[in-house]
Amino acid sequence: MVERRHHTQSVAAAKAGISERSARRIENDPRLPSQKKQGRHWRTRADPLEPFWPRIEELLKIDGILAVTIFETLQDEFGEEAVPDKIRRTLERRVARWRALHGEEKEIFFPQRHEIGRQGLSDFTVCDDLKVTIAGEPFAHRLYHFRLACSGWEHAAVVLGGESFAALSEHLQDALWKLGGVPAEHRSDSLSAAYKNLDADAQQDFTRSYNDLCRHYGMIATRNNRGEAHENGSIEGPHGHLKRRLDQALRRRGSRDFDSLGAWRGFVEAEVAKQNRRKARLVDEERRLLARLPSHRTTDFAMIAVDVSRNGTVPIERVIYSVPSRLVGRRLHAHLFDDRIDLFLGPDKVMTTPRVRIPHPQRGHHIDFRHMIANLRRKPGALRNLVYRDALFPAHAYRRAWQAFDDQLDARQACRDTVALLDIAARGDCVDALALRIDAALDAGRLPDVAALRQEFLPTVRARHEVTIPPPDPRGYNSLLTSMEVR
Repeated sequence: MVERRHHTQSVAAAKAGISERSARRIENDPRLPSQKKQGRHWRTRADPLEPFWPRIEELLKIDGILAVTIFETLQDEFGEEAVPDKIRRTLERRVARWRALHGEEKEIFFPQRHEIGRQGLSDFTVCDDLKVTIAGEPFAHRLYHFRLACSGWEHAAVVLGGESFAALSEHLQDALWKLGGVPAEHRSDSLSAAYKNLDADAQQDFTRSYNDLCRHYGMIATRNNRGEAHENGSIEGPHGHLKRRLDQALRRRGSRDFDSLGAWRGFVEAEVAKQNRRKARLVDEERRLLARLPSHRTTDFAMIAVDVSRNGTVPIERVIYSVPSRLVGRRLHAHLFDDRIDLFLGPDKVMTTPRVRIPHPQRGHHIDFRHMIANLRRKPGALRNLVYRDALFPAHAYRRAWQAFDDQLDARQACRDTVALLDIAARGDCVDALALRIDAALDAGRLPDVAALRQEFLPTVRARHEVTIPPPDPRGYNSLLTSMEVR
């Protein structure tokens, strides 16, 4: 209309970006659409739900009832002729409108403004949906996930066990030292998953350890209410983003199988680092406001004391672990990490063993045959009824050999030959190579030749080398005599 003051209708319409027809309509009736006469609001046909509406309102009072359930109830009570299928969509729209006008209050979420450098969050997330395999075997695991609420800097680590304090402490400290600073507050969920099967004293000990960890780094330890995951939304939502990025990276890779656990860990670390680089500017701004790290890390493991039994084993969390027999009768201190156990005799570390996870309430064994072989050589007959005999064999080939010996030889000889194979594997450090020879013999339908295998892997005759000794040089003696005459 401003352009119309100085131009013709067609020119003004072109300048305003509308058609000439629209310009003519506006000039003829300059009222706003809201000021014009409204369309009709009366029905052109009878309301098909009016006879049933009182019953529908009764059903709507049932908590959680679905519109389709209401529709099926009406058909059951009034018949399909009175309530035909064609009015189902009408009922669904009417129910949705009724709930919007008269239904219960819905929960709403309040967006938060995060203060820079203020908050870091930790949580664990199950990654079974990624369908990762290690050397062809399904790999059930979790990811520990740390994130700065403001800049979004994150750290992720593969966790083999559950939501334990050892996993939380180790990987939270890894995240802080990689970040190079400490946020003012560390927030987690209620950690109930970490100690839900523990008694009250163990729960209190877990909480005390967690508070000590945060105190060491100068962080305020906070947690959301139990069962209210949305209160930890700044980490719960990013769980999905992280796993979606990993899934897409695995699709690009073309395979979900990895040669080793280390390869999968490296893959996760590379993907997280890639995402952090995209936020480098915000991260640098927040890093400048983080508190300084302490001079050293604090405890990132759980510690228990265990006594070595006469069997040369120690019990740790429903799993029997073997130790060198020289430690029988001694008390060891076990440092329990997420993926390993370190055993100490006083200040000296005596061994490290992978940590075995056994579903509650089952029990298991983790036996290193090298710890037992010296005693088995002296008492090979003990193998037959050994409680942890199957766990003793380092590979399936040795179990096959035992079964074959036991089927075809007398009891004593079967034990001797099996122990002899284990002895060769231990002294020759050739578990895998010897297993291949054993499998080849058994696949060919013959028993492994213990003497031949011992000669192959533990040769006793040293190779002879020709040694040439040159004759002495007489001139050396003359020089010696000359020097004596001078004296």
